[in-house]
Amino acid sequence: MISNRLRSTPVPGIRDEYTGIDFNLGFHVRAYDLSLDYRVAPNRLDGTATLHLDNWRALQTMTLDLAQGMRVAKVTAQGTAGRSIQVQRFRHTGGKLRLSFREEIPVDSEFSLTIRYSGTPRPVRSPWGTIGWEELTNGALVASQPNGAPSWFPCDDTPDEKARYDITVTTDSPYAVIANGTLVDRRTAGSRTTWRYQVADPMATYLATIQIGDYSQLQLSADGAAVPVHAWVPPALRARAAEEFVDQSRMVELYSQLFGPYPFDSYTVVVCEDALEIPLEAQGLSIFGANHIRGDHAWERLIAHELSHQWFGNSLGLAQWNDIWLNEGFACYSEWLWFEHAHGVPAADSAREHYARLAALPQDILLSDPGTKDMFDDRVYKRGALTVHALRVLLGDAPFFRMLRRYVAAGRHAVVEPVDLRREVLAEAASAGIPEASVEAVWNAWLNQTALPEFPS
Repeated sequence: MISNRLRSTPVPGIRDEYTGIDFNLGFHVRAYDLSLDYRVAPNRLDGTATLHLDNWRALQTMTLDLAQGMRVAKVTAQGTAGRSIQVQRFRHTGGKLRLSFREEIPVDSEFSLTIRYSGTPRPVRSPWGTIGWEELTNGALVASQPNGAPSWFPCDDTPDEKARYDITVTTDSPYAVIANGTLVDRRTAGSRTTWRYQVADPMATYLATIQIGDYSQLQLSADGAAVPVHAWVPPALRARAAEEFVDQSRMVELYSQLFGPYPFDSYTVVVCEDALEIPLEAQGLSIFGANHIRGDHAWERLIAHELSHQWFGNSLGLAQWNDIWLNEGFACYSEWLWFEHAHGVPAADSAREHYARLAALPQDILLSDPGTKDMFDDRVYKRGALTVHALRVLLGDAPFFRMLRRYVAAGRHAVVEPVDLRREVLAEAASAGIPEASVEAVWNAWLNQTALPEFPS
């Protein structure tokens, strides 16, 4: 079970302790083919999801995640090489689609499930508010972290289960559809247009997204750039967006030098007409609200932050949510690295500023396991960034970035845990003659104790 879930530690029981949702055990979804028909005005979604699976234990029954806003009409199964698999019954209740098969599916089989469903998609309730599919004033968006994906398609919604995707969306022709991956086809028939995207690199369910709105495309990178960068923005915001994201391509270049090659084929920014509380990341793209596009670079740090998630969180996925600092700590530190490069503000100065702020706040966050209530607390983000800075100070600049590029390369398009980072830090420390005890002291002080350690210097 351990190796089959792409992680090095066992699944802790049968329930995700952070989301409170039972795991769907016994199988992997290798690919999702989603064919969706969405009508904007009534917020109506009709979908057919085909899931391609293999199972690491024999299955007489299984479960998938699907929110109650969707109604399942039909479920069929098909084995490989013409092998017959029959769904005996299905039941959709409590956010779970429960399937039973007429005959047990032997271990290590390959099969597919086709699920027809429809309904009025809406966000799912969670300890962090409502997440998932959200109807906008003039369109829709999806922002699912950490467990909102079932608001719009049936899935195995856990971060360490990555899959490839083929996403086809048909909607009203005035609207653009932006999704993860590469746009491979767009066809208009009458008053409706069908958009098809393919995601070649494995993706966690919470990073799958669809953005629908009145958007026009804006190129942000030079012709022939190694990584094409563009934005989809409301026409009225084009000029301000061009100014706000003027450095986006330079950020890609910097992070590619520091962390290793950009992990996807392109990078996309979507600016919706509505205001958003915070920007949101998805694989290969980021979503901003109109309130973030003022044309004065007030949100420059967040533009840098969201881009860095393409490495930390999207390519290097999480095995479990208690390790959220691996995503957010590196993303916050990436902000400081951008300002160090672009504005001459040393990362150490940014670190000291935020250290002083943390010192004035309650020190009751355990970074290695912050818990459901605090996993998105800003103290986790900033203490995570300070942990990264402490490792940089310990190793020195050249060894630190050498270690970081090795860590990123080893975890590319997979999942990582703190033990993976620690292994690379120890290896770099050993080559530099730094005692293992020094690494352990820094590691334990920042990750495994609530008290704020001394500022790294």
